[in-house]
Amino acid sequence: MNNRRAFITATAAFAVAVSTSQAFAQKKYDTGASDTEIKIGQTVPFSGAYSVYANIGKTQAAYFKMINDQGGINGRKINLIQYDDAYSPPKTVEQVRKLVEGDEVLFTFQLIGTAANAAVQKYLNSKKIPQLLASTGAARFNDPQNYPWTIAYNPNYVSEGRIYAKYILANHPNAKIGVLYQNDDMGRDYLAGLKSGLGDKAASMIVGEVSYEVTDPTVDSQVVKLKSMGIDLFYDASTPKFAAQAIKKLADLGWTPVHILDINASPVSATLKPAGLDISKGIISTNYGKDPGDPQWKDDPGVKAFFAFMDKYFPEGDKLNTVNTYAYSVAELLVQVLKQCGDDLTRENVMKQAANIRGYTPSLALPGIKITTGANDYRVNKQMQMMKFNGERWELFGPIIEDSGPSG
Repeated sequence: MNNRRAFITATAAFAVAVSTSQAFAQKKYDTGASDTEIKIGQTVPFSGAYSVYANIGKTQAAYFKMINDQGGINGRKINLIQYDDAYSPPKTVEQVRKLVEGDEVLFTFQLIGTAANAAVQKYLNSKKIPQLLASTGAARFNDPQNYPWTIAYNPNYVSEGRIYAKYILANHPNAKIGVLYQNDDMGRDYLAGLKSGLGDKAASMIVGEVSYEVTDPTVDSQVVKLKSMGIDLFYDASTPKFAAQAIKKLADLGWTPVHILDINASPVSATLKPAGLDISKGIISTNYGKDPGDPQWKDDPGVKAFFAFMDKYFPEGDKLNTVNTYAYSVAELLVQVLKQCGDDLTRENVMKQAANIRGYTPSLALPGIKITTGANDYRVNKQMQMMKFNGERWELFGPIIEDSGPSG
């Protein structure tokens, strides 16, 4: 009897030991993660010429506050550490080093801007720190072979440029195109995409290419130069500040070409209102998310949830500013990635899950749009729909267009 009791006790103890060891084995952490916390880092232009994007950081901080209030992710709270880099690459380098080596974050999240991300891409990859859902669509950030630790969120700029080219060929096949572009990876990718999409016709259709630097005070002289070339289609690959300047200058000159504006510069609150809604009428762009100002979404569950979030967690924010819906959508996707990670919060698994999103439908995505990533295709957003500004809001038109090529 005593032997039997001892055997049962020993068996029970062994079972407890095994289950305990399995529980511990299931939990894997790298620096920045624990049973209670997931520490992540971000640089944001809270100051400087690009402070219009500060709302990205503010919205995301508010979103993670909401997630933490709801109990976090698998019981862990998100600790988001943010630093201002003023959209200056040298400052980005300094602040990202601080996040990695000082704060010891698990990964960086949504570093904002093409130049900023380019400045730290090699550093983060050499350290094997995930550069997760970077706020850029430059082609260099979809290169899993050479930069396996970098995955961008924004639509690929080359892909977007090719979509505009399809639109131009179908609707303005004899256009004389003038290009204004930001002299960095973003602007050059948009130009490359346009040329790729136009194919053999690019050389004859594009009659002017003028660039500007992010440090330039205005783009007035560039717009004047393009007008002098006899252009009737203005292709603007820029960001809100310079896009607003270009819209104003077009109106000042009484120049009314077909105006195509890249998605980065399309927010009404950030670009079109400062420029003037009346003079922005007719501009063409693309989108992949619901515009909260569009009445067709007034009863949409995703938009309703977004409004409720803004009311409670970011009441001073503009609910109709698509910069805020963008930020909300990226934060939502990060939560999905972290949920997929389960209790394996190693940097390797974070990247593995970010590259293993299968048919995920964001709450603010346009109907028909899903997110799928793979080990050889890090592009998050590959589907878009054309839209035109009617003087008050953007109106969607045409079908969902998908770019299927791995490099855009």
